[in-house]
Amino acid sequence: MKVKYILLVAILIIIAAFLCIGDLKTQQSPVVQAAALLQPARQGAWLDSITFSEQGDANQAVSQLQSNDLDVFVYPISDATIFQTVLEDPDLTQTEAHQLYYELTFNPYGPTSYDGRLNPFSDAKIRQALNWLIDRDKITQEIYGGLAAPLYTAILETSADFQRFNSTIEGLEATYAYNFSQAQAAIATEMEDLGATLENGKWQYNGQPVTIIFIIRIEDNRIHIGDYVADQLEKIGFTVDRQYMTRAEASPIWNLSDPGDGQWHIYTGGWVSTAITRDDGFSFGYFYTPLGSGSPLWQAYDPTPEFQALCDQLWSNNFSTLEERAAIFEQALPLAMGDSGAGTQGAGSLRVWLVYQLGFEPQRVGIKLANDLVGGINGAAMFPYVARFESTEGGNLRVAQPGLLVDPWNPIAGSTWSYDALPIRTTADTGTIADPNTGLYWPLRIESAEVAVLDSLPVTKTLDWVTLSTSPTIEVPGSAWVDWDATNQVFITAGEQYTYTVTANSRVTVHYPADLFTTVTWHDGSPLSMGDFIMNLIMQFDRAKADSLIYDESAVPSFDSFMSHFKGLVIESIDPLVITTYDDRYYLDAEGMIQTWYPMGGYYSYANASWHALTPAIRAEQAGQLAFSYDKAQQLGVEWTNYLAGPSLNIMESWMNQSAGEHYIPYLPTMGAYVDQAEADARWLALQAWYTTYHHFWLGTGPFYVQQASYDPKSLILAHFDAYPDVSGRWDAYATPPQPELVINHEAGAPGSYFNVAGTGFAPNSLAWIVLNDHILDQLQVDSSGNISFTLSTNQSALGIYHLRVSVNPSAGVQFTLSDLEPLWPREGNLPIIIVPPGLYVHLPLITKN
Repeated sequence: MKVKYILLVAILIIIAAFLCIGDLKTQQSPVVQAAALLQPARQGAWLDSITFSEQGDANQAVSQLQSNDLDVFVYPISDATIFQTVLEDPDLTQTEAHQLYYELTFNPYGPTSYDGRLNPFSDAKIRQALNWLIDRDKITQEIYGGLAAPLYTAILETSADFQRFNSTIEGLEATYAYNFSQAQAAIATEMEDLGATLENGKWQYNGQPVTIIFIIRIEDNRIHIGDYVADQLEKIGFTVDRQYMTRAEASPIWNLSDPGDGQWHIYTGGWVSTAITRDDGFSFGYFYTPLGSGSPLWQAYDPTPEFQALCDQLWSNNFSTLEERAAIFEQALPLAMGDSGAGTQGAGSLRVWLVYQLGFEPQRVGIKLANDLVGGINGAAMFPYVARFESTEGGNLRVAQPGLLVDPWNPIAGSTWSYDALPIRTTADTGTIADPNTGLYWPLRIESAEVAVLDSLPVTKTLDWVTLSTSPTIEVPGSAWVDWDATNQVFITAGEQYTYTVTANSRVTVHYPADLFTTVTWHDGSPLSMGDFIMNLIMQFDRAKADSLIYDESAVPSFDSFMSHFKGLVIESIDPLVITTYDDRYYLDAEGMIQTWYPMGGYYSYANASWHALTPAIRAEQAGQLAFSYDKAQQLGVEWTNYLAGPSLNIMESWMNQSAGEHYIPYLPTMGAYVDQAEADARWLALQAWYTTYHHFWLGTGPFYVQQASYDPKSLILAHFDAYPDVSGRWDAYATPPQPELVINHEAGAPGSYFNVAGTGFAPNSLAWIVLNDHILDQLQVDSSGNISFTLSTNQSALGIYHLRVSVNPSAGVQFTLSDLEPLWPREGNLPIIIVPPGLYVHLPLITKN
């Protein structure tokens, strides 16, 4: 072997030497090239590890970046002063982040809490009237300094649906524009109907002040928003109890307490759009109906039947044409705010939307990261695959976020906080993965898919890995699994369930690679198996069945929604794996319709779940010791299952060891056909070894695994998973977003001058924010070639220095100066004009003593 190796090296050196002839100065030495040819390609992630830490202060985060104690801060910052600091530091850079949006969340229980206190926000018309009480322009300009835009609905301006229904949204903006006197009058009428009286300028109920318990988050600008809203409420007679809290303090109250307890009335809600959404119809069901969550707050939502029906249609895409969808949207938008304008009530502004934040995420120079056009770094599904240091392979990336390990991690009903989502996704793999620039999906673990839809449905496809066909009818075969018998633990087929032929709107067939079960492994070394897919299917049904040993009432609403469109599933083949799903739910893009049943996504949210790591928690819940959901944990008085820390670990360890001793296979009547005794025994041994080494149960198939989790202080170390099957660099094309350029025709001019601005290299057909000295001036459309151009009019502008940014992803900027010493430039051409308003803060030149 040694002789053969020496001969091989010699041959490679000779070959390399020939390759170097003619350009020796610019080539590596033959020995280096030969050695490189012998080295195997790096597998999986480029990084050796990622350390996540909690940092709630943006100023401190930037200081850590400057001192090289941190590599990237993953949270949008909207502070103009901090932005200037980042711009002026040659060691720092930033990416645009547009994913944050804020609202007022209301407790709708009432009219009184269990102890008899009045809750004004149980009244839909009072909630609706708060739209008039809030001056959104004041919030965007005075609190955000222009780095935000007013928001009236859950449909963001970056959404395609915002453009589709722009006229309706503009009408709602006019209807619900700031009008203090209108709000005051409307609220007074409703308060009197509730039995309250206004005495000496203060609302009273049963002889006591009507006190609003207002949970105000303190980590960001919501502290200022909360104070402003509280001031407005006090002006119209309410007594406000301002409860300033961190996310960890607030979450158990607003999200998880019984609304009838009256522990709170308003919360300064914040949301993160973690990726481009090509269809925002789900927003109505998510934000205004029990479909959105199993938490006590969502389960207290009671929309009118008319509005619920519209939400159901948009949730499952139950329409035949885009025109029908548009009609549903046009009805749902005003009903979400309050009423249809014709007396029909809807959700009654269960949320009052406030602002959509423009921000940036700072990082050190020399790091490559994926950046979603909407979701930023946090929302980029490509993050773990492309993150790297430009100058080297390996290394530890230090990432800070304002929060971490906020709620317990478990793959069924654990933490849904955006701060936990990024590290969770970093440990997981998926069947398909979202393109950070378009929102379309690419195959990650699957190989290809065939989508068939009814002739009449408005579905299109863009990417070649999907085939799309149409059919006048799609029949569900009698062998398809359509439901679950929780008592006997077996699937029910269409032939057993129905006496007629079932039809569906769509048929999606997913093909997996032939080597799937030999190349993909769980972090404990267990090969991915058919049992993991079957367990995913079982979990989709079992927890919502009253006869199940792990029945959870909070799982029922989402299950009912799923069953309203799911028509069946057929495992066509196991080797190679081919699965066909029949469904009435469809999406406008065929790439978005791919239900892979890979053990992540679907029921498992954004986490992976293996059958053997789920089993100890399932058995613990069957024994009444743990519960996957917070709701059930509260009802039973047991621990909310946490795979990383706390009392859950000892309980799960005990069940793991018992399962190993019993050679246990869960849901044996079904799983027994797919998991044999040899696999079960090997899995239990692997999990025991894993737990002994890492002392947690969090397993995935992704490019990183949890090496260490700490709760005091909160931190995570994720380590490179050497057995990950893909070669590093598979997704490197998404590590460098397009680099736009911006030019201006004059660097300086007198006030009143016109300046032509031209930009290239932006995302084609996107909407660009025009931001001047950190104030939003307008939005303009980028053309199909990625170009944008416009004219700035400075007729009303003051002397000083102006920093202009055109922001898509990332942004580009230029600077110009207004001075009496410069020429007055006339308008050139016929480009769209954007007026620079008076009173805009300008950066004046620094004056020093001489």
